[in-house]
Amino acid sequence: MFRSRLFFLLQNRNETSLSVSLSKLQFQLSLSSPRRKERIENRSSCPAMASRSYANLLDLASGGLLDIPYTPRALPRVMTVPGIISDLDGYGCNDGDSDVSSSGCRERKIIVANMLPLQAKRDIETAKWIFSWDEDSILLQLKDGFSSDTEVIYVGSLKVEIDTCEQEEVAQRLLDEFNCVPTFLPHDLLKKFYLGFCKQQLWPLFHYMLPICPDHGDRFDRVLWQAYVSANKIFADKVMEVINPDDDFVWVHDYHLMVLPTFLRKRYNRVKLGFFLHSPFPSSEIYRTLPVRDEILRGLLNSDLIGFHTFDYARHFLSCCSRMLGLDYESKRGHIGLDYFGRTIFIKILPVGIHMGRLESVLNLSSTSAKLKEVQEEFKGKKVILGVDDMDIFKGISLKLLAMEHLLQQNQDLQGKVVLVQIVNPARGSGKDVQETKNETYLIAQRINDTYSSDNYQPVILIDRPVPRFEKSAYYAVAECCIVNAVRDGMNLVPYKYIICRQGTAQLDKALGRTSDFPHTSMLVVSEFIGCSPSLSGAIRVNPWDIEAVADAMYAALTMSDSEKQLRHDKHYHYVSSHDVAYWARSFMQDLERACKDHYTKRCWGFGLGLGFRVVSLSHGFRKLSIDHIVSAYKRTNRRAIFLDYDGTVVPQSSISKNPSPEVISVLNALCNDPKNIVFIVSGRGRDSLSDWFTSCQMLGLAAEHGYFLRWNKGSEWEASHLSADLDWKKIVEPIMQLYTESTDGSNIETKESALVWHHQDADPDFGSCQAKELLDHLESVLANEPAAVTRGQHIVEVKPQGISKGLVAEQVLLTMVNGGNPPDFLLCIGDDRSDEDMFESILRTVSCPSLPSPPEIFACTVGRKPSKAKYFLDDAADVVKLLQGLAASSNPKPRHLPHFQVSFESTV
Repeated sequence: MFRSRLFFLLQNRNETSLSVSLSKLQFQLSLSSPRRKERIENRSSCPAMASRSYANLLDLASGGLLDIPYTPRALPRVMTVPGIISDLDGYGCNDGDSDVSSSGCRERKIIVANMLPLQAKRDIETAKWIFSWDEDSILLQLKDGFSSDTEVIYVGSLKVEIDTCEQEEVAQRLLDEFNCVPTFLPHDLLKKFYLGFCKQQLWPLFHYMLPICPDHGDRFDRVLWQAYVSANKIFADKVMEVINPDDDFVWVHDYHLMVLPTFLRKRYNRVKLGFFLHSPFPSSEIYRTLPVRDEILRGLLNSDLIGFHTFDYARHFLSCCSRMLGLDYESKRGHIGLDYFGRTIFIKILPVGIHMGRLESVLNLSSTSAKLKEVQEEFKGKKVILGVDDMDIFKGISLKLLAMEHLLQQNQDLQGKVVLVQIVNPARGSGKDVQETKNETYLIAQRINDTYSSDNYQPVILIDRPVPRFEKSAYYAVAECCIVNAVRDGMNLVPYKYIICRQGTAQLDKALGRTSDFPHTSMLVVSEFIGCSPSLSGAIRVNPWDIEAVADAMYAALTMSDSEKQLRHDKHYHYVSSHDVAYWARSFMQDLERACKDHYTKRCWGFGLGLGFRVVSLSHGFRKLSIDHIVSAYKRTNRRAIFLDYDGTVVPQSSISKNPSPEVISVLNALCNDPKNIVFIVSGRGRDSLSDWFTSCQMLGLAAEHGYFLRWNKGSEWEASHLSADLDWKKIVEPIMQLYTESTDGSNIETKESALVWHHQDADPDFGSCQAKELLDHLESVLANEPAAVTRGQHIVEVKPQGISKGLVAEQVLLTMVNGGNPPDFLLCIGDDRSDEDMFESILRTVSCPSLPSPPEIFACTVGRKPSKAKYFLDDAADVVKLLQGLAASSNPKPRHLPHFQVSFESTV
C-alpha cells in the first residue's frame, strides 16, 4: 500500500520536488485509530490547502526564490497531522483560487506568532508531556474579540524542546486538543533565529541601540539573517498546511516573523493577511542602518494590514517606505493607505489592551485579598510607589532608582514615609548586558538603603524572583503611585493592570470591608517613550533620562489631592475598560476584512526574486499588449493614429542621456513613412529640445509642453494653443517658487515657455513632500482668478495654462482626421505617467463620437504594471521599442509628403 501511495504521488506531482518525506507518508498510513479517523472525516468537509517547500532556503535569503509549478487537481484535501496531507490535490494557481468550495466551513482565523499560547511540562511519573493553555498569553485572550462560532488555529513554537522522535505524536495531540500547529525548529536554527538575529540584532535596533562598537551589541551577521529567513519559511509552511486561502484570515504577530508574509503572498497571491508589530518601529535614520532593510520592508508590505501601537511607530514605518522604497501614502476616509503596485496596504494604529475578566478573576481570589491585607499591614503608615519591569537594559530600572534617591535627598519629610517596591520579572534574554543591568540595579538599591534605612524602614525593596499573579495584583492594589520609566518600550501594559487593580472588584471590596462608595484613586508616572503613554492622558509623562524631572513627578503624584487623583483614575479606568484586548482584536480584524474586500475584483501577478517578491494587483481587463495581437489589427487597418509619450516611454526614465537612440529614430521614421500612419510624440519637454532630438524625422508630429505647442511635421511651423495666450501669471508664480527653492535644499525650478515646474526629487523625501503640499496650497490661493492650473505630480508641482493637456493633443489630431474625411480605424497610445492618462481618457471619449462610421481598434497602453485607464501594459521602454519595431516591420513604407488632411491647430478648436 505504501509503494502504491508513493507511486501515486510521483505520477501526479512529477513537476515538483516532493517535500513530504517517506517517514511522514508511513506515519500517515499508520493513522488507523478511531479517534484519528473521526478527525479525518470531520476535516474533509473543510479542506486545508497543502504546502510546498522551497528547494534551498539559503538561496532564497540571497534572492534565489524558486518558482515551482503546480498541477491543479480536484481531489479532496484532508489534513491528518501537520505536515501530512492525504489525497494531495493540485494546489491551485498562484492567485489563490481554490477548486473546492468551502462555503460549509466555520469562519477561521489563523494566529501566527513565535510562541504558542501553551504551557508545557513533563509528567514526573509517566514522563509524558502535559500541555495547558497559558491564560496570560495575549494570543489566547484575543479570541474574545471574535464571534463564538469562529475557529481559531494557532501556529508557533513551544517554549520547550521536543525530541525528534516525539514530535509527530505531540503535533497530533496539540492539533486534536488545542487546535495548535507547532513549528519544531532545529536547536541550532532556533538559537541563531531567536537568540541570534531577533534578540541580538532586531531587538536592539528597534529600541534605538546601534552596534557602534563591540560593547554596544553585535554587528550584522548574514548567517543569522539566513537563519531568520529559514525559520520564517518553516512558519509559513506550517500555515500553508492548514490554510484555506479563499476564506481564512491570517494574523501574524511581531518582529520575529516580518518576512513570513512574503512566503504566504508568494504561494497565495490573494491571501488575507494582517501583521501587528508589538515592538517600537525606529526612525528611518536608525532603521536604514540595517543591511536587509528593504527585504524586511517588502516582507511587511506583503500584508494587507499592518498594525502599530502608536502613530509615532507608524510614522517611522511610512517614512522608511518613502525614503527607501519611494512609496507615497495618503489618508483615505480616515485610514492611512500605501499604494504598493496596485495594492493598497492599510495602516492600523491602535494600542493593545488587557483582558479585564482575567485580571478581575485574579482580584477575586481569596489568596489575593489575603496578600493584600498582608502588604497593607507591612507598609502601614507609608506610601508605596510600585515598579514592575523585566530585567532589561531598556526598562530604565536604574534610572528609576536614581530618581528615588534624588526624591529622598530633596524631600527629607518623605524619608521614612515613602517606599519604592520594584518587582523584577525574569530577563527574557541573556548576555552581559542583562548581567550589567542587574549589577547596577543592586548597587544603587544597596546605596539608597544604606543611606536612608532606619528601624522598620527600607526605602527600596527589590523583589527579584518569579512573583505569582495574585501577589502582583496585591501590590498593584496597594500602591499610591505606579512608575514606568522605560527608555524605550513597545507598549507596556503595567499601567493598565495597575489601574484595574486600583479599581478593584465588588468581591475584593467586600473581603477588605470596603463600602460600595469607597473612593478609587490612582497615579501614574510614565515615560514618554513607551507605547501606552499617548493613551494615558491623565498620567504624568516624563523623560526618563531627566532624573530630577522624574523625582519631581513622583513627588507631585504623592502629594496630589485625592479629588484630582480620583478624576484622573476615573478617566483612565473608562479608557482601559472599554479598550480591552477583545476590542483591539475585533477592531483589527474588522479593518483586515475591509482591507481584503477587493481581493477578487482585480487580477494578480507575482514578480520579483527571493524576498523582493511582490504582487501587482490590477483590474481584470488589464493585460500585457502582445505584439502578435496588435500587428494583426495593424495590418487590417488603413487610417492609423499613433501617440507616444517620450520620457519613460521611448526613452528609459533612468537614462542619463535623454537623446533618442538610433533605434528609436529608425523605427519612428519607418512608421512615419507609411502613408497610412499619423505619428506624434506628445511630451512635457520644451519644443527646442524636441526639435533638436528629432531633426532627422521629417514626417513626425511633435507636441511640446503637454500640448501647448504643436507641429505636424518638420516642414511646418510650431503652433501655440489659443486656449490660454495670457501667461502673465508666471510673474506671480516664479518668485513664490523661488522662495520655496531657497528654503528646500535639493529642489529646483524648470522654466518652460508656457509653464513653470518646481522639482523636489533630490530633496529630503519627507521635507520635499511637505513643501510641495504647502506650495500647492499657496499657488492655488494666489492663482484663484488666473487662467492657470496648478497640478502635483511625482516629485513636482507644475503650473500651466488652463485647459492644456496631452488629452487635448489626441483630441485635436483625431478630430482633424475625421474632418478631413479620414476617420481613424486604428489608435495606439502609449505613455507612462499621470499626464498620459489624459490621452487615454481623451481617446476613449473621442472615439465614441457619433460622426465616426465605425469604432476603431483601440490600444491604450501604459508602461509598467500599475493602475491605469489603459487596457494594456508593457513592462518598460525596451518593450515599447520592440513593439514599435514589430509594427514597422509590418508597414509598407513609401516616401510621402504632408498629409492632405493637415489643418491649423487653432482651427480645430
